[in-house]
Amino acid sequence: MGLTLYPAIDLKDGQCVRLQRGEMARATVYSGDPGGQARAWQDAGFAWLHVVDLNGAFAGKPVNADAVRAILAATKCPVQLGGGIRDIDGIVAWLEAGVTRVILGSAAAKNPSLVIEACRRFPGRIAVGIDARDGFVATEGWAEVSAIPAGDLGLRFEDAGVSAIIYTDIGRDGMLTGLNLEQTVELAERLTTPVIASGGVGSLDDLIALRTAAAGTRIEGAIVGRALYDGRVDPAAALAALG
Repeated sequence: MGLTLYPAIDLKDGQCVRLQRGEMARATVYSGDPGGQARAWQDAGFAWLHVVDLNGAFAGKPVNADAVRAILAATKCPVQLGGGIRDIDGIVAWLEAGVTRVILGSAAAKNPSLVIEACRRFPGRIAVGIDARDGFVATEGWAEVSAIPAGDLGLRFEDAGVSAIIYTDIGRDGMLTGLNLEQTVELAERLTTPVIASGGVGSLDDLIALRTAAAGTRIEGAIVGRALYDGRVDPAAALAALG
């Protein structure tokens, strides 16, 4: 059974960007056409898209809604969406708009009952984003770091029916220095919920290392952003390496 590779489409001011360590001031713009970028990743053979409303994550409400709708209109790929989704109404709105899976990040840390209710109402369509800085959960677009260990947050939702835990090491995100395999594997070994690795993929070797480390664990995929946009990772080779 192969791993799923999720190309990241991070949205800032209506454009596709990549940040370094989650800092909005360190944004590189890769495309002004989110729908076109979504089509390009679909045409490259990816089976899923990972979309984040970066402005929304900071604002606590959707900001790049038009860009997300353009992505949904442009592709048949299932989309998982995070960033600024903080309540049931927001979840319902995006699921009805065509999003396959909603990612709850800050809301999961600050309002765990929302995750539980959402999983009950929408089985298989809710993921939890755990963004960690030095092993502790960060919220509000990574601007705040809590006292909650990443693994403890994952354990809170073990029986809720979460479809996946997306684990991001903030210190590596956008830095092309490789995934934090040790912490990702450690988290996956503590949980029965599938884990998606994120933050730091910089080469094909990083994905091959993940495939090896993931054997026998609940790791089910990885998110790749900057390395794809920069051409450091070839889509066909990456899909073959994880498939």
